[in-house]
Amino acid sequence: MHGGPKSQKALLADLASLIWSAYQVLLVPSLRIPVHFESSLIVEFIHVYGSDAEKDSSGLDWKAIERTFRDEADEGGLLLGDQSLVFRNYGIRYADCPICSFAISRSINSYTSRFLFDNYTLIVSEYLDSKRLHQILSDSAEEFRRMAGIPEEDFGRVLPVYVFDLDYNTLLLLDRYHQSVAFRDMVIAVRTKTTQTVSDYSCNGRHVFTHTREIERPVVGSILQSMWGVSPTHLLWSSRHNNTLVDYTWSVGQTPFGPFSETSSLSFVQRDAVRRNVLLTSLNYSITSAIDVLESISAHGGDRISLNRINMLSLQRWNLFRYKLDKAVSAMSHLDFEMALYYLRSSDHDLYAIHSLVYHASQELEASLLCFKDPPFPWGSVSMSAIGFFALFYVYAKRDKLFRNKRKQF
Repeated sequence: MHGGPKSQKALLADLASLIWSAYQVLLVPSLRIPVHFESSLIVEFIHVYGSDAEKDSSGLDWKAIERTFRDEADEGGLLLGDQSLVFRNYGIRYADCPICSFAISRSINSYTSRFLFDNYTLIVSEYLDSKRLHQILSDSAEEFRRMAGIPEEDFGRVLPVYVFDLDYNTLLLLDRYHQSVAFRDMVIAVRTKTTQTVSDYSCNGRHVFTHTREIERPVVGSILQSMWGVSPTHLLWSSRHNNTLVDYTWSVGQTPFGPFSETSSLSFVQRDAVRRNVLLTSLNYSITSAIDVLESISAHGGDRISLNRINMLSLQRWNLFRYKLDKAVSAMSHLDFEMALYYLRSSDHDLYAIHSLVYHASQELEASLLCFKDPPFPWGSVSMSAIGFFALFYVYAKRDKLFRNKRKQF
C-alpha cells in the first residue's frame, strides 16, 4: 500500500480479484448437477477385491467414510427436512465377477511418456477409461447387483460406489490422473498394490506425491459430487467464458478436493452447498413451471380469454406464489435452509393450483369458425375517383376555349 500509484492500483486490483474469487468459490459455488429432493438417500459401497489378502481396510476404511457424513448429518449440516441417510456395504471377489474382469479389461488404455535419463526414454503406461467403465457398469447393473447380492430399493435415491481393489503391481488410475471419478448415477474408484506416485502438481517448488492406496478422501469428494452436486473447490463455471475454469487457489486446507489437501473433513463450503443445491434445483423447477403456465395462458389468448374467467383467484395465487419464492430466496441468503425448504414446498401448492385453474379455464373455451365475407363495395373512393376523372375530362375538352381567352389578354 506504500508503493507508487501504479503498484497501489495493481495491489488493489489483485485484492479485489482475490475477494471476488473467494466469493464465487466459497460463498456461492457452482452447482455441478441438478439435485432433486429425496426423502431417502442410500449410499451403497461395493468393494471388488482381488484376493482375500487384498481385502483390507488400510486406506479404505468404510466406517471412516461413513463417519465423515454421519457426523455432519447429526450436526444438521447435510440433510433437509425429513431426509435420511443410509450406508450399506457389499463385497465381491474379482475372480467371482465376470462382469468386473470384462469391464476392467475393456477399459484399459495405454499412453506413452518421454523421460530424460541418460537419454530420452519412452515409457508405456496404462490407465482406465472411466467413461467406458461407467457404460459397462450401467449396462450390466442388474446382473451385477444379482451377483453381489444387492437388493433392489423401491424408494429414495441410490448411489452405488464401486471400488475396484485390483491385484496389480503397476499403477492404474482413472483417466490417467484420478483415483475416483463421480458420475450422475454412480461413483467409480480404483486402487492397486502401488503405494504412491508423483503427480503433475508442485507446491513451493516440490512435487506433490499421491498415495494411491489411500482413497478415502477421493471417495468422499466423489460422493459429494454425485449425491449432492457439490462442485470441487478448484472448478468454477464462468458464464463469460461459457466454460469451466480451473483454479487451485482455494483447494488448500480443509477440503476433500484437489491434490493439495490431506483432510477428508468438510468445511462450511461443502456443508452449505449440499443443502443449497437441493433448494436451487427446486427453485429452478418452480420458476420453469411458472414460465410454462404463462406460455399456456398466452397460447389460450392471454388476459382476454383465460384470466378473465379466473381473474381474482388466479391473481391471488400468483401473487402468493411470487411472495413465497421471494421469501425462499431471502431465507437462503440468510443460510436458513429449513425455512427456505418450507416456502418452496408451500409454493408447490400454489403452483399446482395455478395449473389447475388454467386447465379448467382452457376446458371452458369453445372453438368458433368465422366464415370469410366479401368486403363492402368502396363507394366513397369510387365516387371521388369518378368526380376527379370527369373534372379532368371537362378541362381537357374545354382547353381551346380556356387558353384562347388567356391569349386574348396578352
